[in-house]
Amino acid sequence: MGVFVFFMKKVDSLFLVDGSNFYRKLKSLGLKNLSRFNFNQLALLLNPDLTSYQINYYVGAVKDRDTKKGERLYRKQQSMLANLKKQNVKYFLGYLLKTEGHYHEKGVDVKLAVDMVTTAYEKKAKKIFLISSDTDILPAVRIARSKGVIVIYVGFKHQVSRALIHACSKYVLLTKKELKNLSL
Repeated sequence: MGVFVFFMKKVDSLFLVDGSNFYRKLKSLGLKNLSRFNFNQLALLLNPDLTSYQINYYVGAVKDRDTKKGERLYRKQQSMLANLKKQNVKYFLGYLLKTEGHYHEKGVDVKLAVDMVTTAYEKKAKKIFLISSDTDILPAVRIARSKGVIVIYVGFKHQVSRALIHACSKYVLLTKKELKNLSL
């Protein structure tokens, strides 16, 4: 995976998107075409008063192209990454580890948490919008808040993380109707 040092200009708002978590939530709503999803419009929906912001997207890289399914997933991910690039969304790739026939994403939650803590310590953003329902990120949330950063949990009304609601400064719960309107 290599070493990546997090560099970021100072912004008012940083949006951290746990890609697989986000995709699973969209898919559970019947919305699964990330190659046409407008992340900048999502940022504006979440914070209409945006002045300066950055969106980071974290996901495990699909590399297994030895099967038809693997090749299809790879093509879909490449299309989604091209969409992110077009929108100036920074993306960070973890990796997928295959154990007992199942794939497990590795390095993604840790990278997101490290970026959250680094942002807080370096005072690079006033607000962090956490678009993930993964409670593994709770320690990073607590650290960021202790450094004075407003951490906003962005969840989904149909599948809420109560632990993140309680740990974050604020929360926003998205609906299918709101998300459906965010395609390019």
